[in-house]
Amino acid sequence: MADFEKDDLELEEEPVVVMTDEEGNEYYYREEVIIPVGDKRFAILVPISIDDEEECDCGCCEEEETDVYIARIDVDENGEEIYVDPTDAEFDEVRQAYEDLLAEEDDEA
Repeated sequence: MADFEKDDLELEEEPVVVMTDEEGNEYYYREEVIIPVGDKRFAILVPISIDDEEECDCGCCEEEETDVYIARIDVDENGEEIYVDPTDAEFDEVRQAYEDLLAEEDDEA
């Protein structure tokens, strides 16, 4: 399981979430949306690349699907928000809520 932490680093005014795997490799994500389910909050995290300073203007990359990650937002003993892996049931609920949200956006477009 990867460790999650919310970093002070910002990219284009958006907070960056840094996840570190068991080998110490860091991966960077941005919060796409926060989805409340019951009394808990979940973040939909989209991978970003700190190395890529230029965005692609070719239009071909927009069609590419991006894997997103779901993390439950908890509060640690210091009052700091931390990201933890959701349970299987939570994952399924949040995934369905996110898919419903995307479908609503598609219907509005």
